Amino acid sequence: MDLSTNIAGIELKNPLMPASGPLVGSYEKIMAIEKFGVGCMVGKTISIKGAKVPRPCIYGNRDSIMNAELWSEYPFEHWLENILPGLKRDLKIPLILSVGYTKEEMKVLIPALNGYCDAFEVSTHYVGKDLSIIGETVKTITNLTDKPVFMKISPHIPDPVAFARVVRDNGAKGVVAINSLGPAMKIDAGRRRVLIGNEMGVVWTSGPVIKPLALAVVNRIKSSMPDFTVIGTGGIANAEDVVEFLLAGADAVQMLSAAMLKGKDLYEKIIKDLPSVLRRLNFSSVKEVIETPLQRGEVKYNADHPVVDKNRCILCKTCEKVCPYFAIDVSTKVSVDNNKCFGCGLCESRCPTKAISGVL
Repeated sequence: MDLSTNIAGIELKNPLMPASGPLVGSYEKIMAIEKFGVGCMVGKTISIKGAKVPRPCIYGNRDSIMNAELWSEYPFEHWLENILPGLKRDLKIPLILSVGYTKEEMKVLIPALNGYCDAFEVSTHYVGKDLSIIGETVKTITNLTDKPVFMKISPHIPDPVAFARVVRDNGAKGVVAINSLGPAMKIDAGRRRVLIGNEMGVVWTSGPVIKPLALAVVNRIKSSMPDFTVIGTGGIANAEDVVEFLLAGADAVQMLSAAMLKGKDLYEKIIKDLPSVLRRLNFSSVKEVIETPLQRGEVKYNADHPVVDKNRCILCKTCEKVCPYFAIDVSTKVSVDNNKCFGCGLCESRCPTKAISGVL
């Protein structure tokens, strides 16, 4: 099975890479993640000064990470002296260096780091939402390097497509979509206090919980700019998620939060699982997935009603309990009142045994 892909001319053996964050903040961490077989490496965001990170800074929920992490706790001189020379010598896969944040900082960072990477990823978390300023920042960066530049879109950007067009017009080769969402808050009611966060008590949220939002942004950008590279990130936790992002328009994907929730060897598991998932979905390669048009926008306004498979139904009453239209009754069998049923699809999506069909 051919898992290879290409991002702005950089060949990857498979589409999975870590996202910028605590798992890729040192030489030792990066080399450990490489051993799981990822197709590309991304470093933790480097800025001029090391970040002062509040502790504790990471909280894991069932399907999300809440974090008060910032950029690398090491100044860029530490990266130059203690991390990057070893990576240049030992890392066998392409390296994307994440950098931030202002145009003035880029004038120092990009020339200093240029010889150690295959591409740059630039976070816009602290740049604001003024597209003219973002455009000027991109132009400054692209004038300082011959390497591809990928701009990472943050949740405060109101129009992802306008953002992508501005960064492309100023020399960027692609976008990374999306960054963590926020601000958010984690409250401990028992102790009457915010559990983690900065001085304002806020954090950023990532992980599987944000996947639907990330898929929509990836698809919006790729649909408007089909020849522009998109690296999808935000919520990937298994091989099926990778395929969904590729269908939405991503050329490669990043994952971090799920590996923090489920274990770092999740990278290895996803890469191992990807060929069988592709075969099950009748794909012969990653590139075929990327080239497959995603059908969308087929909207209808007449209701289709649920059909219940009696052999699968366990009479658990989930469908009855969740039905917003009070159209389902479960006793010795499932009865659907089609006069009340709105054809919304909730029962089919929530049935634990997949006994309901015909709506979605």
